[in-house]
Amino acid sequence: MSGPTIAGFDRDAVRAVLGRDLGAVRRSKAVMLPMLLVPLLLLVLLPLSIGLAAHGDALHVEDFLKLLPGRLASSVMTHPHQERLVILVLGYLVAPLFLIVPLMVSAVLAGDAFAGEKERKTLETILHLPVRDKDLYVAKLLGSFLPAVAVAWVGFAFYLVVSNAVCWSVMHRLFLPTWLWAIVIFWISPAVAAVGLGIMVRVSIRVSNTQEAQQLGGAVVLPLVILAVGQTTTLLLSGPLIALAVGAVVWAIAGWLNLRGAQAFTRDRMAARL
Repeated sequence: MSGPTIAGFDRDAVRAVLGRDLGAVRRSKAVMLPMLLVPLLLLVLLPLSIGLAAHGDALHVEDFLKLLPGRLASSVMTHPHQERLVILVLGYLVAPLFLIVPLMVSAVLAGDAFAGEKERKTLETILHLPVRDKDLYVAKLLGSFLPAVAVAWVGFAFYLVVSNAVCWSVMHRLFLPTWLWAIVIFWISPAVAAVGLGIMVRVSIRVSNTQEAQQLGGAVVLPLVILAVGQTTTLLLSGPLIALAVGAVVWAIAGWLNLRGAQAFTRDRMAARL
């Protein structure tokens, strides 16, 4: 018998499968350690090192600004000399990490969603659960999406605390977050993770193990990483309306990818690939 439904999905069934998958993630050191340590290194040690460099005036940032696009350079040059290194790196150049981190986390977990079950010989058990196909698919999506977003948001919280604390003696104010940073983190970042998810889950269904999923999926996700690196700083130089519109487009792409994946997913197709 089906449990309570939300938007046509069996909430209890989705919760049961999701709880199982999240528990497996928590128990796997091979998944948890990279998922936590890489953001920790990038989002805590990096602002710490930049703050120390700004204290010592170790870099002549004006020389570096000459190599950057004029729009970014002029935006940084409006700030006092001692603030420019902090604004340039922590205010602009680090921003792509907050799209890359959730994208990579969701890609790793999604690659394991079905291919990992095949590799561990547990997929047949999953396919025999008394759960509808669409509920199973949604639970697998959420099992990758929620940790990816959680890592990005918790990492951002640490980033804000460390950046503002270490750079306080230079900035004498809280310089993060700005409204554009908030839009990137809470609107665009989950959308980018969802796009990677829509690609990697479908890859995971088609291959026989996680190594194949990561190799094939990496070739597909890499252009998204390059795009994120190239465009995130540009978004921070644009207005909020442009950033919101870009996020809406990314969400539309993510919705289309995941809807197509849900429509294509059936137990019979999965069983045929065992």
